[in-house]
Amino acid sequence: MGFFWTIVVLVVVLGFAWRFLGSYMAAVFDGRVHFLGWLERPVYWALGTGPDHEQTWKRYAVSMIVYSGVAIGVAYLIMRIQGHLPLDPQHLGGVPQALSFNTAVSFVTNTNWQNYGGETTMSYFSQIGALTVQQFASCAVGVAVAIALVRGFARRNSPTIGNFWVDVTRFTIYVLVPVSFVAGIILVSQGAVQTLAGPATIHDALNGVTQTIARGPAAFMGSIMQFGTNGGGFFNVDLAHPLENPTGLTNLLYIVLTLSIPVALTYTFGKMVGSIRQGTALLAAMTIIFGVWVGFTSYAEHQPNPAVAAAGVANTHVGNTEGKEVRFGDTSSALFNVSMTQTSDGAVDSAGDSYNPMGGFGLLTGMMLGEVTPGGTGSGLYTILVYAIVAVFIGGLMIGRTPEYLGKKIQAKEVKLAGLAALVMPLTVLVLTGIAVSVHAGQAGPLNKGPHRFTEILYAFTSQGNNNGSAFAGLNSNTDFYNIVGAIDMLLGRFGIMIPVLALGGSLAAKQVVPPSAGTFRTDNGMFVGLTIGVILIIGGLTFFPAASLGPIVEQLSHGKFF
Repeated sequence: MGFFWTIVVLVVVLGFAWRFLGSYMAAVFDGRVHFLGWLERPVYWALGTGPDHEQTWKRYAVSMIVYSGVAIGVAYLIMRIQGHLPLDPQHLGGVPQALSFNTAVSFVTNTNWQNYGGETTMSYFSQIGALTVQQFASCAVGVAVAIALVRGFARRNSPTIGNFWVDVTRFTIYVLVPVSFVAGIILVSQGAVQTLAGPATIHDALNGVTQTIARGPAAFMGSIMQFGTNGGGFFNVDLAHPLENPTGLTNLLYIVLTLSIPVALTYTFGKMVGSIRQGTALLAAMTIIFGVWVGFTSYAEHQPNPAVAAAGVANTHVGNTEGKEVRFGDTSSALFNVSMTQTSDGAVDSAGDSYNPMGGFGLLTGMMLGEVTPGGTGSGLYTILVYAIVAVFIGGLMIGRTPEYLGKKIQAKEVKLAGLAALVMPLTVLVLTGIAVSVHAGQAGPLNKGPHRFTEILYAFTSQGNNNGSAFAGLNSNTDFYNIVGAIDMLLGRFGIMIPVLALGGSLAAKQVVPPSAGTFRTDNGMFVGLTIGVILIIGGLTFFPAASLGPIVEQLSHGKFF
């Protein structure tokens, strides 16, 4: 399928997902979906809770932190003792301490950063019981936090924002499990491998060579890793592997799965606050930035590779094919990787380290904008709502009125919380990057020299701080330094934003709705879309531009031209 028709199919399919999946999720979180009540009720009984036991934002946040802390401990334990557990046909043994800690934090925070080769490090039990389980759970946690913030806008004079355990349970059993199961069946039908039989061994008697081909439960892990914007695959080369991404159809399906929930949540938001136009405005801001980044990165990758051109063997008709699958090509590979870095997915079907400097710039800056276009499952919505609150505050100052968003006055407390949530990620990424380039343990990681060396470090901390998980490659990050500091990056990037967001939801839920007046700043028109885009670009651009200038921009200029 050509690049143009791929875009057309994406637009059509995501249009249906926006309308129907978005409406369905609103019904799920409003408690209007009950067809799996027989499965739902025992979970509430075991947890000692239920839909009638609503929580304040503080109780909601405590539940989230306790749940995530226990999940990190369980995942860590499974990986450490996997050599004594079943489903280990390769007899791999336990995973080292620092790597187990980094991986447990990675999957629980929906980052899925992988400092290991999945097929040579993790047993089937770890892949299923620790990693795949968290791909369901971490996705549900992100969406639950987003819905809690949405309830803050939708409710009035309310001390509560829902129940964390109920939200996670409903989203998992009514959305994640059914869709992931169907997607897994499609992937298997296309040739993606799904087996517990262990590696396949092939002996070439003619040449006297024996080859071992890794296999495992990759297809169903792939379905939830994409639908939940997780990105942590079974194989080391991720979705460039033909046993995990065998055809053009699976490549397209993976993109659709990744974008579906973040896109649909804008409709869910509009439905729950009583104005679809409000959700459409957010979707418009997401779509405009996403489209520009896809076009920019695709164009950059359609140019010859400078290193290949310097060798005198460049083919200007095929673009930069270094590090890419021939079956996907340069433009489709750019579309795929931009989709994964504009969400919190992080899966790749081509090597970012081999992209042209400005192509790598496109992948890197997509994360630096806060991953809101459309962002991850839940994280995209609540982060763009943070930016929208900042935009409303600026708009209110322009017209000399107290800022209002959906009838809620945005006062000092809300602005401070929104500002904190917006700045946690940039501060964390830049400080940790500065530490890494200043100490020997950090300097020992990159495998390249010059500005590309700096980009590799900056990309790693940007990816982890945004809970993305994509790797630029070219960085030896499986060291104690990068495992531990990376885990800190992921924890701050996840919970350092989530907690202020929940506090923001609680503050908004307690407010009364102010009737609109002639002077009310509208938040459902083109002006607001443009203002929100401006806020996103300014916060991401001004904060990260100096760092980006030292990396991909300098590297591009070193080739004698900017583009």
